[in-house]
Amino acid sequence: MIQELKDNYGHLFENNLLNEINQVGTFKEVPEGFKMISIGEYVKAMPLLISGAIKILREDNDGDELLLYFLEKGDTCAMTLTCCLGQTKSEIKAIAETDAKLIMIPIQKMEEWSAKYKSWRNFVFESYHNRLNEMLDTIDSIAFLKMDERLLKYLIEKARVSEDGFIRNTHQEIAYELHTSRVVISRLLKKLENLGEIKLHRNYITLLK
Repeated sequence: MIQELKDNYGHLFENNLLNEINQVGTFKEVPEGFKMISIGEYVKAMPLLISGAIKILREDNDGDELLLYFLEKGDTCAMTLTCCLGQTKSEIKAIAETDAKLIMIPIQKMEEWSAKYKSWRNFVFESYHNRLNEMLDTIDSIAFLKMDERLLKYLIEKARVSEDGFIRNTHQEIAYELHTSRVVISRLLKKLENLGEIKLHRNYITLLK
């Protein structure tokens, strides 16, 4: 595990911190679609992503979802950090977008390392900054973009974090994550295909530009 830590976080953390993470962290592999945490659960560990991608979603009272952002290699989740430090219940849902490898850090280490290691503090603050910008980008998309523009932006991001560049979500799954109906998504996907932006296949979607 120490080598994977050095490969992914060696440029961020000093050796002493890397060694501590190696001692207390738990290595975990999760398959695509694995639910890592649900809304209302207490956060017991903070993830450091080694490979793959995790999607972070909000959910309303009816169970409808809205995609907030993706976590990728070298990232952690600012929402998880907040719950860890405040010992509060999670307000987000985290699901593996692809097969992923993570190192889970016990929440007891959060405050200790923030006081002990400047590099950890910087990492935490940068994570808050990056995730806030991504959520603002999501808000801007909802507020200022038409649904077809939101859909194309979503597909580009999905293709970027996938391992092969293909989008394998069903029309219904896309509708859930964009908080709209399957009928609307199916119509707009066909429109984007007619415009030459995407190609619809039987079980996946590819970008053409």
